[in-house]
Amino acid sequence: MTLPAERLGTGPAPPRPPERPPGPAGRLGTWAARHRRPVAGVWLLAVVASLALLPGLVRTLGGPSLEVAGSPSARAAALLERGFPEMGSEQVVAAFTSTAPTGPSTPTAPTGPAASDPAYLRAVGAALRALAGRPGVGAVQVLPPAPGQDRRNLYALVGLTGDEAARQRRLADQASVLREAAGRASGGTVGASLVGVTPLFAEVKEVDLADLRTAEAVAVPLALLILTAGLGSLGAALVPLVVAGAAVAVTAGVLAAAGPGLGAGPDTLTLTVACSVALGLGMDYALLITFRYRQARGRGLDRFAAAGTATATAGTTVCWCAVAVALAACALLAVRVGPVRSLALPAVVAAVAAPAGALTLLPALLAGCDRFLAFGALPRRGGSGRATGRHGVAREGEESGWARWARHLMRHPWPYLAGATALLLLAAAPLPGLRLGMDVDRASVAGTDAGRGLARMEADGVAGLTAVLLPHPPGAPPVDTSALVAALRADPRVALAVPADNGRDLTVVVVLSDQPPDRAGAAALNERIARAPALGLLPAGQRVLVGGPAAMTADLGAASTDRLWQVAALVLSGSLLFLSVAFRSLLLPLKAVLLNLLTVAAAFGLTVWVFQGPSGTPAVSAVLPVALLTLVFGLSMDYEVFVVHRIAEYRRAGAGDTAAVALGLQHSARTVTLAAAVMVVTFAGLLAGHRQEVRQLGFAVAAAITIDAVLIRLVMVPALMRLLGRGSWWLPAPLARLLPPAAPGAPAVPGAGAPAEARAAAPPAPPVRSPPPAGPGVAAGPEPSVRSPRVGP
Repeated sequence: MTLPAERLGTGPAPPRPPERPPGPAGRLGTWAARHRRPVAGVWLLAVVASLALLPGLVRTLGGPSLEVAGSPSARAAALLERGFPEMGSEQVVAAFTSTAPTGPSTPTAPTGPAASDPAYLRAVGAALRALAGRPGVGAVQVLPPAPGQDRRNLYALVGLTGDEAARQRRLADQASVLREAAGRASGGTVGASLVGVTPLFAEVKEVDLADLRTAEAVAVPLALLILTAGLGSLGAALVPLVVAGAAVAVTAGVLAAAGPGLGAGPDTLTLTVACSVALGLGMDYALLITFRYRQARGRGLDRFAAAGTATATAGTTVCWCAVAVALAACALLAVRVGPVRSLALPAVVAAVAAPAGALTLLPALLAGCDRFLAFGALPRRGGSGRATGRHGVAREGEESGWARWARHLMRHPWPYLAGATALLLLAAAPLPGLRLGMDVDRASVAGTDAGRGLARMEADGVAGLTAVLLPHPPGAPPVDTSALVAALRADPRVALAVPADNGRDLTVVVVLSDQPPDRAGAAALNERIARAPALGLLPAGQRVLVGGPAAMTADLGAASTDRLWQVAALVLSGSLLFLSVAFRSLLLPLKAVLLNLLTVAAAFGLTVWVFQGPSGTPAVSAVLPVALLTLVFGLSMDYEVFVVHRIAEYRRAGAGDTAAVALGLQHSARTVTLAAAVMVVTFAGLLAGHRQEVRQLGFAVAAAITIDAVLIRLVMVPALMRLLGRGSWWLPAPLARLLPPAAPGAPAVPGAGAPAEARAAAPPAPPVRSPPPAGPGVAAGPEPSVRSPRVGP
């Protein structure tokens, strides 16, 4: 079918969108450009102060946590600590092994004395006495050898007191005392390490910090290369990178300052998310405004007017995008899991720091470094052989590759829409096989003391430690556990089952098994223990609480997913409301939400395919769905606003619906592609680390952004808007009266919700000519033509 020339914009070219009146963002950008030295000085002070706080943040930074407040395992831990104070709030294992005098401790030490050797036992006794004298250590009890246990290994149960933060603070001293005392008493032939949730996650903290430095070292140079190629010069690429770096530093500084007021300080996952989101958003927002600044300079505006114009247009878009990210992140507060809830703060702080830098520091740097933007210019030609001017703006009359793509897509929307949908459904196909769980991530701690101790315990069949708590009325005799203990000792998975009673109101059975706490076998064993009264292994009606790492892991996984639908409802409803206010349309928000859901499904499917294959991990992190849902929705709305904002500008200027879509796509595609590429390398940098949970998050977000930028924003969104035509902007009159009016400069469409005839009769806004240039390095003269590039044949 041949489309009318007007619908493709092939007749008289629609006017260029008029220069936006200087709203708050524009006035702020102009002010920052004119007062560039004070603005840059304030940001420099903020960055220096933030960097000064970082050493304290690293010292107080906690490792990942398994604790879920109010969960059955948390209640079991509290009951055990109250009933058996000497066992503490957490039970860990002191793992001893004999080593060659000149060699380090390894899971399979080739030489060394047996655990029954008197010298070995004296060293163990000395080490445990030294450990028992340290703050935060309760009872210490040597465990009998399990069947098949390596003769060179010996284990002792250690109770740690205090809350999670206190246990993490004391752990380094406790582990060092244990290790040094064992080595000193044995002449270096007996090694020792603490193994448990806190010791393992303390090692993960160090691994995470090293991985974060690696990720930034990978992402920043790649982002610089992409920005240089996209902006055409090294100078223009460095400015957004500096702004993003300032946003990262300030975000980390805010987290460091807020840590003491939050009880437990931020953990390593919180810091990783904070740095990644701040870096990605900072470069995205700075890139968007830099593009508009260079276009304004290319039209002849002086540097101050160009800064004001860029922030009045792109700056307003940045503000909408930042609000979208912050709203999506706040949905994480609905989850009762501390590690998940803690991700909301860094995302919100990054969503404030990034636009603050883009609206103040960036205009100051652009105006102050205007000549530097051309430094290191690449010898290139824009688009498909079209020459570009000094500021990277295409010469008039030349057609870009994006213009040809926009014209082609407007002619063939159905095939591309169907093809993109098929690709997304294919990517989402592995989703039904998704298995969620929590993994100890042995590979990331394999080279640490706790990791080596865990490997020895698993090889000896004592990997799982479980406390079975049986409360009884005060003064009543201990609970009869003979049947339960007999059944457990007869179970081939169980290495040890020892009952005890505090003589008051609590009986406990300590169970050691060969089931690692993060495997399905441990959950199955705990489930059987919890059903002991129904199985006749305990008195009928006996209350049973199960604690320990396996129970904590199961509770964390369940708590991370049981509120997933509530979080999804908050994110979806928030996205609908936000986009309805931003665009004053009903169909555009519905379309955006549905396409975002399709993006999340495709990203999850690819994550399952990559990480949960035959040689992959047993399960995908249970924290990933809720984190990915909120991050992807927040970041995807950025690109939705980028694209639809431009389309709305051309429609306001009088272009027809199809021509506005084509022109909006043509003039936003380059920005969206470059911004997405920067965001992708930012999160893909997390793949260079060791921790599986972080690698999964980095891959899933990078995959989602790639899908969103390539298939959703550059294919499906414009194709659907082309097919919907004027219906894209439909807003029922009652809803139009409820929604607030479009803010000055917002990407709303005047007359949305009004009769179509009135909108069609409205005269197009005339193009506004800019004042003559006054900045250095730009010749004065009449403004270039404002005709938009043709998108028709």
